[in-house]
Amino acid sequence: MIFDMPRSEIENLIDEWVFNERDRAILKRRWLDGICYEPLAEEFELSVRQIKNIVKKHEKILCKKIIMW
Repeated sequence: MIFDMPRSEIENLIDEWVFNERDRAILKRRWLDGICYEPLAEEFELSVRQIKNIVKKHEKILCKKIIMW
């Protein structure tokens, strides 16, 4: 996991602050299940670059929320 938080808290944070359903699923698969970018790209029928951009975009948002928490 990326953060030193319980899995349930990370999942709740993702649910609360990631509004796009596909992006939520991608982040959960990446952060909670530890799936690498290439398999995620195949699973969601996106390029590896797109997956990385989605993860990076939401990491910035969620990191700010965690710091404020």
